[in-house]
Amino acid sequence: MKFLDLCKVYVRSGKGGNGCVSFRREKFIEFGGPDGGDGGKGGSVYIEAVSDLNTLIDFRYQQHFFAKDGQQGMGKQRTGAKGNDIVLKVPVGTEILDENQEEILDDLLEVGQKICLIEGGNGGWGNLRFKSSTNRAPRRANQGQERIEKTIWLKLKLIADVGLVGLPNAGKSTFLSVNSNAKPKIADYPFTTLIPQLGIVEVDGHEIVMADIPGLISGAHLGKGLGIQFLGHIERCQALIHIIDGNSENIIKDYKIIKNEVKKYEKLLDSKPTLVAISKADSVSDKKMENNVEALKEYEPILFVISSISRKGIKELLRAVQKTRDESEMELALGGNKEMNSLPKWEPK
Repeated sequence: MKFLDLCKVYVRSGKGGNGCVSFRREKFIEFGGPDGGDGGKGGSVYIEAVSDLNTLIDFRYQQHFFAKDGQQGMGKQRTGAKGNDIVLKVPVGTEILDENQEEILDDLLEVGQKICLIEGGNGGWGNLRFKSSTNRAPRRANQGQERIEKTIWLKLKLIADVGLVGLPNAGKSTFLSVNSNAKPKIADYPFTTLIPQLGIVEVDGHEIVMADIPGLISGAHLGKGLGIQFLGHIERCQALIHIIDGNSENIIKDYKIIKNEVKKYEKLLDSKPTLVAISKADSVSDKKMENNVEALKEYEPILFVISSISRKGIKELLRAVQKTRDESEMELALGGNKEMNSLPKWEPK
């Protein structure tokens, strides 16, 4: 299934049916009087969040959605039929933006959440409604309300417990693939991951939903690489795992690039609990890894050294992720939690 997280949609509600001007005309009934019915209400446009979707790809092939018009009223006090509503089904985590993408109209965060985007037009009154003691035979009826047209943007932001961030080829996809049933593409060239990948990781009986975000580069918050397109997917994550390639020639520079891009994109993201893991321990000498840890300790008091191939340090990192996810403050998650500080740390052989 192809992935699409931003699309433009044109929607239109149904027109209300016109009221009817009619008089009762039956044999042997001398004074029939007015009996024109009301017009039916036009169909409304709804948007509903469902659990079995994780992309907006369906809206690439159909961008126009029209609700049905209400039928006009008829004689014998018959009300016109209501126009059929239309329901747009979207993944959980979809934002509804105005045409200029400046205002958030609504945000669908729960399965089954349903909002009325455009109300259908009311049906017009028939002449029966205008009967009075001084106007026994009204010859007027209302027109139904007109349709409402609107252009909106649907923007999907994946809902995950933890987001994986890092430079291209840092080992994020490999980490997700060995710890979940997700099957992201893995290769030895940059930007192998072109779309976010979701996976469910289990640790000590708990399930954690992880999102693998395509690799970020310097200037990602300005649109370089793939960053600006997918940085939004980590906004809803409760915590982040920053994965750094242990083979890097300048591990401090790599660390600062991601830290800087996340902060410049959204300051609130920088305040999210973040665990830093140095990957590919199986292909790095103990001496080099020790130097990497010493260099990063100045910026991160708690570090994890992992290898997705040998699974070294994986269990400790996942347990720390679980503890971090359960904590509401970064201080408890990164420094104030005695249990986290007691987790096994990497030591050279």
